[in-house]
Amino acid sequence: MHSYPIVAEFSANEELLKNFTLQTIRYTNLKGKHMKALRQIGSLAFVLGLFTTIFAGIPWHVITSNDPVVPLWLQIAVFSLLGGILLVLITVAIEQMDARSSAQASASEAPYYPIQLLNSDAIPGREIGEILGLVQGHTVYAIWLGKDLSALIRLVLGGELTEYTEMMGSARATATNRMSARAKELGADAIINVRYMTTSVVGSAAELLVYGTAVKLA
Repeated sequence: MHSYPIVAEFSANEELLKNFTLQTIRYTNLKGKHMKALRQIGSLAFVLGLFTTIFAGIPWHVITSNDPVVPLWLQIAVFSLLGGILLVLITVAIEQMDARSSAQASASEAPYYPIQLLNSDAIPGREIGEILGLVQGHTVYAIWLGKDLSALIRLVLGGELTEYTEMMGSARATATNRMSARAKELGADAIINVRYMTTSVVGSAAELLVYGTAVKLA
């Protein structure tokens, strides 16, 4: 009794299942990208509308209002308030652009430093020759207003707050890199007893602290 037709049919079904799985994964990834793009467009529209209302609508109303007439001292106060906020927004945006450019340049030029990170107090198969002391890195991270809006809507509808997940992932990476750089300055081979701590600062901003003990291996 020959089993070749059965084997061939099984192989064909397995190939169909594999192709179906690949198509499903591609569709899911494509759908996720489209949904993310739509959220970004909606968030950008919200921010633009908000800024237009605050920095164009309010000054226009103050200038053109005749009933009642806005006194001169109040006009000066309103323009001073809005001008100060706008100036701070511009300077922060410029600083962030410079910081991102510097981070990208340093990431592409800096050599990779192989250092072990462990949350235990011992390294299997190795002996600690010298304890160099405590090293730490921290950062305070926040997301822009558009992503904050998406996260608030998710609080109503439920589900994972992917915007905050990405924010905390970036914060962990930044803090860990700073701790590793400090250990590198001390000439460490590894960092043991690594611990992470998170604290809410203001609004959606969060501080992430990572610390550990820098050691040299025997």
